[in-house]
Amino acid sequence: MPLSDFVLALKDNPYFGAGFGLVGVGTALALARKGAQLGLVAFRRHYMITLEVPARDRSYAWLLSWLTRHSTRTQHLSVETSYLQHESGHISTKFEFVPSPGNHFIWYQGKWIRVERSRQMQMIDLQTGTPWESVTFTALGTDRKVFFNILEEARELALQQEEGKTVMYTAMGSEWRPFGYPRRRRPLSSVVLEQGLADRIVRDIREFIDNPKWYTDRGIPYRRGYLLYGPPGCGKSSFITALAGELEHSICLLSLTDSSLSDDRLNHLLSVAPQQSLVLLEDVDAAFLSRDLAAENPVKYQGLGRLTFSGLLNALDGVASTEARIVFMTTNHVDRYKVRHSGTERQDSTPSALWEDQEVQRGPSFLGVLLALLLVTLLLLPPP
Repeated sequence: MPLSDFVLALKDNPYFGAGFGLVGVGTALALARKGAQLGLVAFRRHYMITLEVPARDRSYAWLLSWLTRHSTRTQHLSVETSYLQHESGHISTKFEFVPSPGNHFIWYQGKWIRVERSRQMQMIDLQTGTPWESVTFTALGTDRKVFFNILEEARELALQQEEGKTVMYTAMGSEWRPFGYPRRRRPLSSVVLEQGLADRIVRDIREFIDNPKWYTDRGIPYRRGYLLYGPPGCGKSSFITALAGELEHSICLLSLTDSSLSDDRLNHLLSVAPQQSLVLLEDVDAAFLSRDLAAENPVKYQGLGRLTFSGLLNALDGVASTEARIVFMTTNHVDRYKVRHSGTERQDSTPSALWEDQEVQRGPSFLGVLLALLLVTLLLLPPP
């Protein structure tokens, strides 16, 4: 059969014509769908603005709290339970409804904003055991100001909730996370000290905070360290808590006896400590194992003491140590230390201070040298 006759036969066949028409319609629809997808991608890229906030960012908790006040019409919710302690000591329960994972729409400053809260069950935070989350904001236009305003409002709201309170942080992995709920600030007058001692300490810290240029001009590291000693229950930690409230600072709690604490982790934690915070290292005398104990029973103490002596000193006063940091250390056994200060004393010439007999003793050495003398003496002493 000639080719022309074959084409005519196919053309006159109704089944072939219908099938060919369906193929054409399907192809056209596929092309239209692909074109619509490409057009939507181009539209979102050039005419929409998106902000993604992962759960590891500090503003994530602020934004969730902000969403509770701007998503009152959302029907799919999650609940967060918290407790409030009133001045009378009464504790009440507070429930906050936040948008559940999924898509939500809110009206803000004359714009509709799409909020997508996503949760990845395959990825889990090893520290808390919770799934990995993120929240994404999408709005029409290219002006970033709307997202900046949202973040500013969320930050101001978080500050209002923490106003008059002291925030506690604890080390979890390689970062600091809030520990419990913010506590009411403890007045400095509630800690009983010798007359004028608390004022001298507060004045010393305020002078340090207000004069960073003095340290910079003289090439002195802008760091401050304090060692407080006394028997258990004498008020060392209570004074630091009250001092943080007086200075409107937070407190970062770090245990040097943590078996997972290494030199690198300690150095990293001190370098990423929250701004306007006091770093508290409690019971520094128990941070290192006695060499005799480790030699007598190495199996019993296996896994302990990953933090080395030199690692602590380098983290406190090494080349890579951070600036604008205030560290408090406490010990119950200052009688073990035999510290000899230099006869030449220079006011504010060192970032270290040892409060001894309720007086300030300062020498020309830096914090690392002072701690070296203290801890070397401790390690060389025989076990009790």
